[in-house]
Amino acid sequence: MSFRPQPPAPSRPNRCQLFGPGSRPSIFEKMAASEADVINLDLEDSVAPSDKPGARKNVIEAIGDLDWGRKTLSVRINALDTPYWYRDVVDLLENCSERLDQIMVPKVGCDADVYAVDALVSAVESAMGRTKRIDLEVIIETAAGITNVERIAASSPRLKAMSLGAADFAASMGMQTTGIGGTQENYYMAREGKKYWSDPWHWAQTAIVAACRTHGVLPVDGPFGDFSDDEGFRAQALRSATLGMVGKWAIHPRQIELANEVFTPSEEAITEAREILAAMDEAQRSGSGAATYKGRLVDIASVRQAEVIVRQAELIDL
Repeated sequence: MSFRPQPPAPSRPNRCQLFGPGSRPSIFEKMAASEADVINLDLEDSVAPSDKPGARKNVIEAIGDLDWGRKTLSVRINALDTPYWYRDVVDLLENCSERLDQIMVPKVGCDADVYAVDALVSAVESAMGRTKRIDLEVIIETAAGITNVERIAASSPRLKAMSLGAADFAASMGMQTTGIGGTQENYYMAREGKKYWSDPWHWAQTAIVAACRTHGVLPVDGPFGDFSDDEGFRAQALRSATLGMVGKWAIHPRQIELANEVFTPSEEAITEAREILAAMDEAQRSGSGAATYKGRLVDIASVRQAEVIVRQAELIDL
C-alpha cells in the first residue's frame, strides 16, 4: 500500500438511486415507500423550464412533510451553465427541513464547478444556522468531466458519490448512439462469423471507479434507458458491480428490484467471505500469513476482498 492509504468510502447503502421529477409530487409518497436506498428528487432534465419554480416548491415541501425513512434524500439541481442552479441551492437551504441529506450536481466538468456549489452551500448554511452539513454528489456527463475526473473526485470533503450520466456523456463525446447505457448495436467484435457486443462505457466507468476509490467517494452507475428490458439492465448492472461500482440509478420503479438484486451480496457470497476471514484469523493465530480455503490459497489480499462483501452485508442489515 502507498504511504498515503486509500480512504474509505461513505458507509451507507447505495444499491439503487430512484429518480423522480420535482414537477410530479403525486409520486413522492410512492418513492418514499420504495425499496430504493437513495431518492433523487429532480429539478433538472425531467422538469420543463416553465415548471422549475413549481417543482422547487414541491420538493421543498415534500422534504419536510413525508416520511423518507432511512433513505439518503438527495435533490438534483440544474447545471451550472443555466440560470436556475443558484436559486435551486438558495431556496432549498433557506426553506427546506434538515431532512435533506445531499445535493446532486449535474454535468460537472472540473473541480471548480464543485467548488462553486460548495461555496454557495457553505454560505447559505452559515447564514441560516443550519446544523446538518449537506453532502454533494456529482454526475460525470461530458468529455471535460471524464478528463478531469480525478481532480473532481478530490475537489471537496462534501463529495460523497459520483455517477456516470451516459446520455449526455455520449452527446458530449460525439458518440454515434441514441441509447442510454448498455451495449450498442455497432460496437461489436466479430470472430468466425459471430458478433460479440462490447461495453462502450467500460473505460469511463473504470476511470470513475479508480478516481472515487482513490479519494473515498462512492462510484455509482447511471441510467439504463430501456426500462422494458430487464435483462439488459441486469447485465449492465452486473458489469458495473464487477468493476467496483456500488449501485445504479432507477428511472422507473421496476428497476429498483433489479438494482437491489445485483448490488446485494448473495447469501453464498456472504457465507464464503466470513469463512475466508475466519480461516485467515485462524492462520494468523498459528503464525501463518496465508491459509487454504476450499483448495485455494487465501492471503491478506483475499481478506480485503472478503471484508468488502461483509461490510456491504452489514450496511444492508443482512
